[in-house]
Amino acid sequence: MDTLINLGLIVVSAALLWKGAELIVDNAATIARRWGISELVIGLTIVAAGTSAPEFLVTMTAAYQGLPAIALSNVLGSNIFNLGMILGLVAMIRPIPTHPTLLYRDGGLLLGLTMMFMALIYLDFLGRWSGMILLGGLVGYTALLFTRAPKEIARITMDPGDPKKSGEDGQAKEKIAWRTYLLLLLGFIGVALGGRIMVQAATELALVLGVSQWAIGVTIVAAGTSLPELATCLAASLKGRNDMILGNLLGSDIFNFAGVLGLTMLLRPLHAPESALFSMILLNAMMLLVLLFIRTNWGISRTEGALLICMALMRWGVDISGA
Repeated sequence: MDTLINLGLIVVSAALLWKGAELIVDNAATIARRWGISELVIGLTIVAAGTSAPEFLVTMTAAYQGLPAIALSNVLGSNIFNLGMILGLVAMIRPIPTHPTLLYRDGGLLLGLTMMFMALIYLDFLGRWSGMILLGGLVGYTALLFTRAPKEIARITMDPGDPKKSGEDGQAKEKIAWRTYLLLLLGFIGVALGGRIMVQAATELALVLGVSQWAIGVTIVAAGTSLPELATCLAASLKGRNDMILGNLLGSDIFNFAGVLGLTMLLRPLHAPESALFSMILLNAMMLLVLLFIRTNWGISRTEGALLICMALMRWGVDISGA
């Protein structure tokens, strides 16, 4: 009976995730146009932070309950899931065009963060000072994005100087701006609630199988907390919002490391199990592969997407078999 209830909750959570993701994509794109900010920057900041809310809630709760394995594995597994399963799946549905900004600025920062975090895990230096450094870096990066946003939208927007279009946007802003922000907020609430329900139901089902905390965290819980990113990216792909796809995934991984784990370590220092180092090695390898795919012909093809999915599935197999 409990199994049937959990399966029913998973269906309900999937509906919440999908509808919330649609609201996020549509209204975030509207806000970006009205304020002269590119969809890439919106994806890297507002959308990424909103879809990372489940990771934040699960990681903080696990840390304060004395479950460091769940706290760390949730974030590491979520980042691997984002770059492997989600990016691969979206690329297989529709190839994703890329550009140099994604590679050199955002991808480069994420690669630096993953390498830095691997060093912190190896040195077992996951205390308050590390948390402060990560949070400080996130604040600086966000400030840089919004400082450069006007220049970026000028490059990406096809017709930025059309006075008629500007006048129409100005009128729309006065009339329905409040509704746009409200719908965006409802979208975030929907994905956060859906992700939370999904994690609880999936974790209870996984416990029946008798797997370890680390395996649960890096697979079932990580996949559950990444469902907002999955739903948002699928919705963005169907609507042709390509910059929002990679912006959301790269921004979410940056926010998970610097924001979620940074704040968690600042409030409650963590200790990494031995298996965390292997996960970081895999994440660094996957990050290098993603950057290579971004650079090849400035796009991620279906074949490259399939390879990313295979890597993520292989990692799941290692974790579950080792449990």
